[in-house]
Amino acid sequence: MSNDRTHKTKEQAEAEGKYIRKVRSFVKREGRLTKGQAKALDTLWDTMGLDHSNGMLDMAKEFGNTNPITLEIGFGMGKSLVEMAKAAPERNFIGIEVHRPGVGACLALAEAEGVNNLKVYEHDAIEILADCIPKQSINTVQLFFPDPWHKARHHKRRIVKPEFIESIRQILKMDGVFHMATDWENYAECMLDDMRQAEHFENLSTTNDYVPRPDNRPLTKFENRGQKLGHGVWDLQFKRIS
Repeated sequence: MSNDRTHKTKEQAEAEGKYIRKVRSFVKREGRLTKGQAKALDTLWDTMGLDHSNGMLDMAKEFGNTNPITLEIGFGMGKSLVEMAKAAPERNFIGIEVHRPGVGACLALAEAEGVNNLKVYEHDAIEILADCIPKQSINTVQLFFPDPWHKARHHKRRIVKPEFIESIRQILKMDGVFHMATDWENYAECMLDDMRQAEHFENLSTTNDYVPRPDNRPLTKFENRGQKLGHGVWDLQFKRIS
């Protein structure tokens, strides 16, 4: 029995049907689904789920209106996203998350709260931005507490970098806002540096650095606990100007 360990080109391997690992915007940590999460995914996906395979979204057709749209990248378990959607029925919300239990939890909570202005993807955000979100279609992009990759040798894995910022600019409407938040000061400083260098954006901070937490960003239990311990949280808001 031969053991062929010959290295093949990516094209050759794909032609043979072999799976090729691509660079992603995340590390997928698949947890165990609860019965409630599994049921939500099974029963609610047809009405609230969005599939990458369906390609470019027709926002008006998908939501049945032309309301402003907020898109959140990496919504975790979805608690704050559902809270925001419930508090702003005059807006439409799209969430992107790769963690399946989080997607299930978000769907279940949205149903429990009677939220019907929210749609979600279970897919890599980089591919969704490129393949599914029309240019100049989004009013607000939210990126709250992304993986900080706090070790210096892992900083290159952080999602906020010039090419990602440009992909956000492409989907934002003119005067649309990119809102980031992190509890890692070093990451906040890196985000700020990258955004300052992005000539198509304007900082909404009056001090040209960070903004106070906006009222529409819910205070999480984790964040509230951190504040009591003296931990900082940094919010950044930048407006597309060209």
